[in-house]
Amino acid sequence: MLPQNTLLHAHKMKLRWVIALSTLPLLGVVTAFGIMPQPNDAAEIRHTFTSDLTLPSAPEAIETDPVYWHSERVQRGDTVSELLRRMNVQDVAADDFLRRAADAHSLRQLRPGRSVQVRTSADSHLLALSYIDNDGNQTVITPAGDRFKVETQPGLAERRILVQTGEISSTLYDATDEADLPDNVANQLAEIFGGDIDFHRDLRRGDKFSILYEQSYLNGEPTRNARILAAEFINHGRTLQAFYFQNTQYGGDYFSPDGKSMRKAFLRSPIEFSRVSSGFSNARFHPVLNRWRAHKGVDYAAPIGTRVRATADGVVTVVGKQGGYGNVVMLEHQGMYQTVYGHLSGFAGGIHRGQRVSQGEIIGFVGMTGLASGPHLHYEFKVGGVQRDPLKVALPDGKPIGEAQQSAFLQATDSLHARLSLLRNTRIAQLD
Repeated sequence: MLPQNTLLHAHKMKLRWVIALSTLPLLGVVTAFGIMPQPNDAAEIRHTFTSDLTLPSAPEAIETDPVYWHSERVQRGDTVSELLRRMNVQDVAADDFLRRAADAHSLRQLRPGRSVQVRTSADSHLLALSYIDNDGNQTVITPAGDRFKVETQPGLAERRILVQTGEISSTLYDATDEADLPDNVANQLAEIFGGDIDFHRDLRRGDKFSILYEQSYLNGEPTRNARILAAEFINHGRTLQAFYFQNTQYGGDYFSPDGKSMRKAFLRSPIEFSRVSSGFSNARFHPVLNRWRAHKGVDYAAPIGTRVRATADGVVTVVGKQGGYGNVVMLEHQGMYQTVYGHLSGFAGGIHRGQRVSQGEIIGFVGMTGLASGPHLHYEFKVGGVQRDPLKVALPDGKPIGEAQQSAFLQATDSLHARLSLLRNTRIAQLD
């Protein structure tokens, strides 16, 4: 009789052989994946399965006519037909509708530069036409049977407060262009500080400005509606600040931090930007008369057609031709001040004697009529009928903030003052 442990050992060996033999087919499969089997081996392990499979039916090809998109900008003098031609629209019915229909009048009134988009079929028939009209409304015109459907939706309007800083290297306009400021914001900047800074003579290289302004957007595009809320100008080491405050139910104005009006009763210059070609003098050699005589005004050289603005609220006393002035406009202000604008090429439409004009209102255009050797504006400033140097005379201030509004003014401008200070400190840090 074998010992128990011997029997147990024999049983384990037998079990190992059974397991080894039973795993041979599996080992063959693993080997088949590991190396390329020989033909005989492959025949032994190859198994064939057959089954009927139901395949989804292939979708029928959908034939669609190609469509084309075109975009064009309205050009000066464009007609509807010419615009459609450039966009490859050959559709008599669409052309007739767009030229005549009252519903499509906003298309015919689009200003140059506006974009128009069309979608056309392969045969150049109109499938859709869209544009943003002059008022910012989105208009879409599509065929509807033998007619056309016009759908108009109001544009998306929004306001954003933007900040910008700049530094003078040559002229104010060069600096505002470099800062990417809109022209109307640059003009506001000049008007706000125009009573304290003569932008023809007082600018210095290195002068700096900071601006917070509110910009209106329509359908994501900036409009011409922008207004400065706060501004700072450092001119030759002197810091000037201005804040917008609505001091009446009809609107507001710009005031210094202590509530004094930034708007002088008179602008320093009747032209936004130009150069002084001849100053105020008691003895100047006249380039046309070829003799010495007094020059009781200031000449501003500018291209013919440059807009001339009234330097203050006033009443027109003279408009027409007068001696050496050529075409001239004369205004009276507050009973004791008069201004003269000579050598004009023409007058603003509708201007007439007795008409009231506002400060900054366009009254004429630069020319060279009368005794003028080149295009320029001759400007005179009179006090009690006596000519004074417009570049040096002390200009009267505008109306300050009233005592009743002082608290509201300080509260409204407190945050604007803080943001201007932040801009200034940020600019200094960048320079450092």
